[in-house]
Amino acid sequence: MKRIINLMLISALTLASATSCMDRKDEEGKEAVAMEVQKDEDFRPNFHFTPEKNWMNDPNGMFFYNGYFHLYFQHYPDDNVWGPMHWGHAISTDMITWKEQPIAIYPDEKGYIFSGSAVVDNNNTSGFGKDGKVPIVAMFTYHDPKGQEAGETDYQSQAIAYSLDEGKTWTKYEGNPVIENPGIKDFRDPKVTWDGIHQQWVMVLAADDKSLFYTSQNLKEWKLASEFGEGLGAHGGVWECPDFFPMYVENSDEVKWVLIQSLNPGGYNGGSGTQYFVGDFDGKEFTPVKEMQDLGEDHHYWIDFGKDNYAGVTWANIPEENGRKLFMGWMSNWQYAEKVPTETWRSAMTIARELKLEKIEDSYIITSVPAKELQNYRSISYKDANVKIEGDTKIIDSSKIDLTSAEIRFKISDLKQTNYKFRLSNSQGDELMFGYDHGKKEFYLDRSKAGQAGFSEEFANTISTAPRISGAEDLSGIIILDKTSIELFFDEGKTVITEIFFPKYPWEKLSVSAEAGEFTLDHIEAYQLKFK
Repeated sequence: MKRIINLMLISALTLASATSCMDRKDEEGKEAVAMEVQKDEDFRPNFHFTPEKNWMNDPNGMFFYNGYFHLYFQHYPDDNVWGPMHWGHAISTDMITWKEQPIAIYPDEKGYIFSGSAVVDNNNTSGFGKDGKVPIVAMFTYHDPKGQEAGETDYQSQAIAYSLDEGKTWTKYEGNPVIENPGIKDFRDPKVTWDGIHQQWVMVLAADDKSLFYTSQNLKEWKLASEFGEGLGAHGGVWECPDFFPMYVENSDEVKWVLIQSLNPGGYNGGSGTQYFVGDFDGKEFTPVKEMQDLGEDHHYWIDFGKDNYAGVTWANIPEENGRKLFMGWMSNWQYAEKVPTETWRSAMTIARELKLEKIEDSYIITSVPAKELQNYRSISYKDANVKIEGDTKIIDSSKIDLTSAEIRFKISDLKQTNYKFRLSNSQGDELMFGYDHGKKEFYLDRSKAGQAGFSEEFANTISTAPRISGAEDLSGIIILDKTSIELFFDEGKTVITEIFFPKYPWEKLSVSAEAGEFTLDHIEAYQLKFK
């Protein structure tokens, strides 16, 4: 918590204390209260899920049931770095405000509890249901650390557990593992989906450099159906944390299947990243659409082009009448996840997002936008139109909207062959820059001056870029700001960039400029996001 220091005493501070507490002046030169450099709990987000303490990575077992969204996650409760994995647990009625629960699944003699998924077995196909209670069935990877240390290759296998109290407590299946390791070193992260088209459970599993598809009628007995992906798409690292589901193409009755496939390293801007494929599934084999059949390493089919959205998957059991495909990822990167400057807790999740499948000419793309539930937290608002931008022009400051918890939307139709630059800054010299280079047809984000970065050489050594996929004549954007993160949704979510940062002081102002000089910002609206 920040301290307010009596300005009369500042001159008496020692040089050592002056490095953490500094005078600052506002834009009119008036003296303002001193501030402490932010650290640890100052960085904890206002509305992105974080564990109460210690380590977290991949989201796991996400499902909706009886009014609650359930989020499980890779968790090491005894330290703030990766360790023996448990499934942590949190619940929410809206995917925004979360309440952490007791640990759901603990490691045992068979190994750590690695990533996986959970489904609501409404028809009790598993037979686990009793006395009318609907079973929730989780499938996860057992990781045997002793086998790994011994140099074996079959130290990962797939297992299940079930819950009869809506996901609070779990019983591991006595017949585990339900899928033995066939001799593949990296053999993990099962994602189960009910395939209503073919009336079966289908599961996709990451296996080194490819995805394996399994089918089942009862969630206990699984048959290998096919494999996909060797030599196709990005392969800069090991494939992990897949997801697989059917989707309607927007504004049509056409159905395609989507394979979300994370990999580490090999992301678009380095380190961890999540690509996707679109195609058809006949109940056994997945066949990508024509334009993806020869997809190489350098492609633009990424759920998020930023460095900090990894291992994301979708919620199971969303009501069909709702019609939404809801997604959440881990907001970090394995390049530096264990080194970021927080000690009490490590890592946050992205905000929940709605995925849509759109067809642009002959290409199928996934778009994503913030889940509409976030709008329920809007409080103070600021709106303006036809704003003339000359040089570096301030459009919002902390007197209007607190930029540590905000939603900002803008539109520019006056596009020119120029570089449009947005700049978040504070009076102590921190700045985060992002925008659009019209000449290169790409977006960019530069966090090299956005505060603390020395904890990792790979955190801010390059400027992140992302292609503009939309061919629209105007440019629109949604900016979601929390204390230490920015999520950018350009062109209705056709290009998305998510990255974290650790400013020494909170942001005070958002300004915009263009290399070509003057232009008009058609519309800007900003909302304070208020939380208890």
